[in-house]
Amino acid sequence: MRVMGLDVGSKTVGVAISDPLGFTAQGLEIISIDEDKEEFGLDRLAELVKTYQVERFVIGLPKNMNNTSGPRVEASQAYGKKVEDLFHLPVDYQDERLTTVQAERMLVEQADISRNKRKKVIDKLAAQLILQNYLDRMF
Repeated sequence: MRVMGLDVGSKTVGVAISDPLGFTAQGLEIISIDEDKEEFGLDRLAELVKTYQVERFVIGLPKNMNNTSGPRVEASQAYGKKVEDLFHLPVDYQDERLTTVQAERMLVEQADISRNKRKKVIDKLAAQLILQNYLDRMF
């Protein structure tokens, strides 16, 4: 069963996909979006869903450190609703506190990637971490 992980931001959506058995997550790409213009990258997402035969989504829920919800949680849930309505597939949410920090640390410490290059891959890696945390919890 393929699960797609999404790290929803205000300008990009990081995308990751599970292996066919649902054990490991791999980062796929970053889709540009524009919330102000209501362009959510759903056409590209549809292509990926078809290509990978996705059966479920997991979307990162960026809660505050004190476990409260803010505007980004609401935006992620609104994006999840759009995804659910469009694809008629289940959408789960995964607490993503610190995944972007973890991703940045991995890129700096393990790969020594420059700040400019990190910006180009951070959301994809964060989506991978969100999805892997979900897979580890579920299976």
